[in-house]
Amino acid sequence: MALNDSKWTWRTVSLISIAATLVLIVGFGYAVNDIIYPKGEVLSTSLPQETPVPTAASSDEVKILALGDSLAKGTGDNTGNGFVKRTLDGLSAGGGKAELLGNMGINGLTTTGLQSRLKEEGVRYALRQANVVLLSIGGNDLFRGSDIMGTGSAEQGTTSTETGSSADIASMPGVEPSETGTVSGKTGSSGTSVPSATEDEVTPESLLAALPDASKRLGGILESIAEINPQAQIYYVGLYNPFGDIEDLLVPGNQAVTAWNNAAMDIINTHSNMTLVPTFDLFNRHLDKYLSNDHFHPNGDGYQRMSERIIQAVR
Repeated sequence: MALNDSKWTWRTVSLISIAATLVLIVGFGYAVNDIIYPKGEVLSTSLPQETPVPTAASSDEVKILALGDSLAKGTGDNTGNGFVKRTLDGLSAGGGKAELLGNMGINGLTTTGLQSRLKEEGVRYALRQANVVLLSIGGNDLFRGSDIMGTGSAEQGTTSTETGSSADIASMPGVEPSETGTVSGKTGSSGTSVPSATEDEVTPESLLAALPDASKRLGGILESIAEINPQAQIYYVGLYNPFGDIEDLLVPGNQAVTAWNNAAMDIINTHSNMTLVPTFDLFNRHLDKYLSNDHFHPNGDGYQRMSERIIQAVR
């Protein structure tokens, strides 16, 4: 009897040992598997949130610098806004971001004068801050070079008009207050006194005389601006013929302005960051509505039309 009890005891112990061994083996297997293939607890709160769409970068803000002559300055606009401020307002409308860094337009400025200005550190610094450059230059070169206003010598002479004074002519681009000359007057379709010239004085050849050198300087100006700030978009405002309603100035004026704009386009077409904004068609046959009393600069409505076209180009 005692022998049988001993056998069952050993059998029980053996079974327990085998069971414990199996448990240990299974547990060891789970442990090894967990180490080799870990399974972390996934909680809904620990899931990464969707990355939000980034807001517009600050570089998307339009930072404008205006350079050039009296058109850039806004001469002729009674509000003083010109196309620069009107462009700024248009780009700012509807929540747009636009800032005017400065307007460096100067009455009577020529391509030669602007070349000199681009060497000034203050101008170069302002250009480096801008991403949009509005440029208006060339009208004084074209019309002054051809003596379209009959100024003759810019240093001496007399000025007379049938309905105006020397102050009226001096307000035009290309004739600074200190510059005087001989100017004959004529009344245009808008009823204002405008410069005139005989066929002997103004010809397509005389108007185009200033074109080759001036267009080269324009190319140099555009290259300089792009070199100073390669990231800026340059918008060059093309010329229009302010004397299109004067019979003896219609054809030569149109030919000269068209030749100038074509020369500018040839230059601009070779640069991806430059755009020519045409204005010739805006004023053609509408001078009485869009020119100021000096019969040269745009009035407020004329500048508004120019700004609308610039805004289309910028956007």
